[in-house]
Amino acid sequence: MSTGEDDIEKKEQKKRKEKEQEEREPDAVERSDGVLLRGIFKVGKKSHDVLLTATRLTWTPVLPESPAGEACPAPPAALMLRDVLAVKVKRRRSAGRRSGGPVLGLALFFCKRRGRRLEEDTLHLHNASSEHARIWYDALRELLAGVCGRPRRLKVFINPSSHKKEAVHVYREHVAPLFKMADVCTDITVTEKRGHALSVMKELNVDDFDGLVCVGGDGFVAEICHAVVLRAQLDADYPCVPVRAALPLGIIPAGSTDVISCSVHGVRDPVTAAMHIILGHVQRADMCSLRSAGQPPRFAFAAMFGFGARSLARAEKKRWMAPARRRHYALLKTLARLRAEDCQLSFLTSRANNQDPNDHDDGDSEGAESWSSAEGPFLSIGVMAIPCLSPHAPRGLAPNTKLANGSAALIAVRATSRSDFVKHLKSYGAPGGQLDFSFVETHAVTAVRLRPRGSTACTEDESDDGARVRSTARTRATSVVQSDAALSFPWNIDGELLEFPNEVVIRLHGRLIGLYGEDVDEAESAAPCGCI
Repeated sequence: MSTGEDDIEKKEQKKRKEKEQEEREPDAVERSDGVLLRGIFKVGKKSHDVLLTATRLTWTPVLPESPAGEACPAPPAALMLRDVLAVKVKRRRSAGRRSGGPVLGLALFFCKRRGRRLEEDTLHLHNASSEHARIWYDALRELLAGVCGRPRRLKVFINPSSHKKEAVHVYREHVAPLFKMADVCTDITVTEKRGHALSVMKELNVDDFDGLVCVGGDGFVAEICHAVVLRAQLDADYPCVPVRAALPLGIIPAGSTDVISCSVHGVRDPVTAAMHIILGHVQRADMCSLRSAGQPPRFAFAAMFGFGARSLARAEKKRWMAPARRRHYALLKTLARLRAEDCQLSFLTSRANNQDPNDHDDGDSEGAESWSSAEGPFLSIGVMAIPCLSPHAPRGLAPNTKLANGSAALIAVRATSRSDFVKHLKSYGAPGGQLDFSFVETHAVTAVRLRPRGSTACTEDESDDGARVRSTARTRATSVVQSDAALSFPWNIDGELLEFPNEVVIRLHGRLIGLYGEDVDEAESAAPCGCI
């Protein structure tokens, strides 16, 4: 036999093997996974042989035999039960009738991916036998109820003042229907003032719920996260090392930036967030505690001092503006009055890169490592336990950290010219290079100590040739300790403006809270900010 004939024979053998494998596919599923039910349903306009196992649903078209008597099998389609949100019995109902009616079959509601987004879709299985439909409905319901981690009872907090006061609308229109479809029971609290959620959390019987949900912007999310972790410390009688929160938290984005939501979903989409909650997708996340003398600890994901805090303070004074306009105004105004703070900065570098990613310490152990220090005028200092993704910074404000890698990113921007600082800000919307500037220091840390020592004002406008702004610390007549005692410095804590006097100590606590979502590397991007 020639070489060409050998090749043809091999190709024919390969085709026969592939055909035999396709014909045996349902049997292979049956042997490997164990078929629980098998029946005939119409999918679309064609009859299908449907198999149900403990993990999936497969359906294969029932096709007539060819004239030669040989079957013409088609490859089966499959739906993983882990992606199914709910199953319902389909009925034909006349107008105005809300219950009863002839059985048409089953409807399986499931989520499908479109990039980072999760979208709802439906698989219709038609069979007019009510007994047949009931058997399959009961089996599917039992399997879905057995999927580990899916919540059945949720405590929901809604901030009616978030963004354009749309949080209640977002929940009712996009989230509540999905929870109802998935038979998730909810207890809703619409907060009336700042601190309301914290007071409710202190009295909440956590055993009555499987998880928590907050609907609002970053400031409200920060308040809820702080309340969740603080409640865990209260239940543990305030241990020296913070304990992990028992209940996971779902974040429904309803703010103007939604940085925390983007960091666990990759998108600002309430439907995607709701589906992660229903499906029980939980990721552990690191958090930081901020402590200042004479004040209780504050738990947060990110803390910014300097430019990030000053721009937020200006934005908060213009709440009557539209969110985008308010953000642009605050950014431009803060750039126009760009000012550095003279600070003493100390930090403890992280050893998390040498650890198992699933075995983090609590972030409080200093071990044998010594504190490093830096001082001088800084335009911005940020400590971030999560990447802080957003549409305007798709790779995040801290692209070198993750949700739960056992370290926080310290990003310190020293005093520099306004043009160089603007280049640094613009780079956050670029694919890379956000931190590749000589005046930007980055460290992976587990603890940071920051002590402001006085103001350094940028007193001269920048010339066209890009000359550096002269930054010299102003010497006060009184001592540093005395002047610091009379000062209060603004901080941007997860989008909420807080003030701390004197020194602030920030410590990382590994995997302190569970968040409904997934670990993502990049967020959906938006048009870059055109104001700089």
